[in-house]
Amino acid sequence: MKVEVECYAGCKADERPLRFHRSGRTMQVQTVLSQWYEPGAAFFRVRTEEGTVHILRRGSSGEWNERPIAGVD
Repeated sequence: MKVEVECYAGCKADERPLRFHRSGRTMQVQTVLSQWYEPGAAFFRVRTEEGTVHILRRGSSGEWNERPIAGVD
């Protein structure tokens, strides 16, 4: 699902996600659990303040996608 992501920009742009917006809701990122890179994309596994876990993917074009991870605490 395409989402709008607000990021912290330190030494580089979009260094880590702070919050994302989907279906009219704002999801605040509590912590980045892990991050990794693949050719053409950066991935962030995040936990929200509500306790849900999501994978956020930023493609080389700057577009963000989100996928919830069911059953992860």
